[in-house]
Amino acid sequence: MPLTPSFQSRRSQLPAGGELTEPPPARLAKLPAADKLGRLLQVAKGHRRALILTHDNPDPDSMAAAVSLAHLLERKAGIEAQVGYGGIIGRAENVAFVRVLRLPVSHVSQIDFSQYDLFGLVDTQPPVRNHSLPARYRADLVVDHHPLREESLLAPFADVGGDFGATSTMLVEYLRAARLEPSVEIATALFYGIKADTRDLGRETTQTDVDSYLWLFPRCDKQLLGQIEHPELPARFFQLFHTSIEKAKVYGTAIITDLEEVYSPDMVAEVAERMMYLEGMKWSLAYGTFRNQLFLSLRVKDRRMNAGRLIRELCDDLGGSSGGHGSMAGARLPLSGSANKRKALKREVVSRFLEAFGVAEERPRSLLSAQDT
Repeated sequence: MPLTPSFQSRRSQLPAGGELTEPPPARLAKLPAADKLGRLLQVAKGHRRALILTHDNPDPDSMAAAVSLAHLLERKAGIEAQVGYGGIIGRAENVAFVRVLRLPVSHVSQIDFSQYDLFGLVDTQPPVRNHSLPARYRADLVVDHHPLREESLLAPFADVGGDFGATSTMLVEYLRAARLEPSVEIATALFYGIKADTRDLGRETTQTDVDSYLWLFPRCDKQLLGQIEHPELPARFFQLFHTSIEKAKVYGTAIITDLEEVYSPDMVAEVAERMMYLEGMKWSLAYGTFRNQLFLSLRVKDRRMNAGRLIRELCDDLGGSSGGHGSMAGARLPLSGSANKRKALKREVVSRFLEAFGVAEERPRSLLSAQDT
C-alpha cells in the first residue's frame, strides 16, 4: 500500500532526529494481550491479503513470530497471509529450522508486493532499515521486542518497546489471548525462537518469556527440536571457524576477529557469540563481508553498556543499518570502492570499537598465542 496522505501528515510530525513532536498514541506495549489482539484485528479488518516480513537474513525468533502472526491473521481475521524475508537463511540450524518444520516462508525475490494490501514487520522496525519492505509501502503492523524507535509508532499497529526477551514470546501472548491452539510445528518454532534468542532463558529473559516457554514445552515436538539443534554442518562452517580463530586478536578484556568473506551473514553473529566464551572477556566483536556489505556482530558482558545503543552510536554515520539491545547487537554497512578503501573502513570501525571498549591502548595479542589467566 503506497503511503497515504494521513500517514504522510503524521510522518511530518517527525523532525530529522526521529523524535515525535506531539505526544504519541497510547503505547500498545503497555496494554494487556487481549487489548493488543483487539487492536490488531481492528487494523486488519477489511483487508484481503497480508505480507509479513522478517528482518533480512532472518533468525528463528523472527521466522517463528512471522509465521505465527500470519497464522493468527488467517484464523482470526480471515485474511490470506504470507511470510517473506530478504537476504539468505544460511546458518545450519536456521536451514534445518525451516526444513524440519516446513515453514511457509518465501524469499522477497519471489513476491509481488502489489498483490498485498496489508504489510507487517516482525522482529524489526521501519526505521532500522534491516528489512526488505520497499520505501513506497508502509508497515501497517509492527511487532518487535527490541527497543522502541519512535518512528515505529506511526504504524496503525505498533507493539514495540515492551519487556520481552524474544518476539516469539509476544506472539505466544497473542495466541493465548485469541484462545488459538498452535500446531505442533508452530509451537516448536516459537519454543525454539524463545530458546535461541534468550540463550536457554539465560539472557535478557523476563517472566513472560519463562511462562511462554513453559506453555509451549508440552506442545512442541522434542524429536523435531533435536533435528534443528544438532544439524549436520558443511565443511565451510569449520573452515570459517578456523579463519575466525586464526584472525582473532585479544585487547585486554575485548576480543575482535575478522572473518573476511563469509558464506552467510548470520555466521558473524555465531562467531561473536562463541568468542564471548573466552575467559576474561567483556566484549566480543566479529565482522565479515558478504555481497559488498560489511556485517558486524557485538556481544557485551559489561552491564553498564548497552550493545544496541553503542553500535548505533558508532555506526550510524557510516550508512547501512544497526540495532540490537542490552547484550547483543549487529550492523550492516555498505562496502564500495577500491580494496584499500574497504580496508580503511574496517580499520576505522575497529578503531571506534576499541576506543568505546576502553582498550585502545592495549597491545593486541593473537588468540592462538594468548595465555590462560
